[in-house]
This record gives sequence, C-alpha cells and structure tokens, in this order.
Amino acid sequence: MSAETRGDARADEAAIRKLIDDWMQATAQGDLARVLSLMSDDVAFMTAGREPFGKKEFAAASAGMKDVKLEGVAQPVEIQVLGDWAYLRNRIDLTMTPKGGQPLKRAGYTLTILERQSDGRWVITRDANLMPPLADVDC
Repeated sequence: MSAETRGDARADEAAIRKLIDDWMQATAQGDLARVLSLMSDDVAFMTAGREPFGKKEFAAASAGMKDVKLEGVAQPVEIQVLGDWAYLRNRIDLTMTPKGGQPLKRAGYTLTILERQSDGRWVITRDANLMPPLADVDC
C-alpha cells in the first residue's frame, strides 16, 4: 500500500467518523433533515422484530419521536474502506426518554455499509442495528 493510498484511507476513515459524530449530534438535536442527508435515498435499515425499512419509513418513525429526548455515544470499533464502499462496526450506547416518561437504555453493536457519493461524501446505505434494551444484554 503506497503512502498516498494510506493517506486517502486515513482521510476516508476520518470522514466516516465525522459522519457518525454528525449523525449522533443531529439525532440529539432533533435535526431530522440533517440525519436524512447522511443516508442514501435507497438506504435499508434492519432492526430486530421487523422487516427492513427505508428512508421514508425512517423519517416517519423519527417524526413520531419528536417528544423523545435521545442521548447517545457512538464508538467506532472497526472501519474498513474498500474503494467507494466501506463498512463500520460501531458500539452505541443510547438513552431514549419520552416526555414525562422513564428512560429506556439500549446498548450494543451495529454493522453499517457506507457508500462514497460522486461529490466525495460518505453516506449510510445499509444498517443493521440489533441493540436490545440494556437490561437484556451483558455489555
């Protein structure tokens, strides 16, 4: 691997880490438009107990959670860049608190596939998020 290729890989990894930070910050701020801009139009999300869903369903579900406070930390564990594609293994700790309700904590790992767009931006194109409630796991 040449120094130029290693430098590009470091830049790609930094851009992917920034995307994850931006996602978490926009989520905490309730900035749905920003979150949606970080995913491809054909994104597919896979979560436990339901069929995969796309951007439209994600937006509708997120809009329905406008009174829920979301706080979380994402820690990338592994990032591999393969040309215009990358995958990310991520550890997420998330607390969701409905207005006037009790917090629900979730923690665990996600596996995400990202794609570099023609303008050089990375976006999430596939995401498998199987985080159970924290009481159900030993993390």
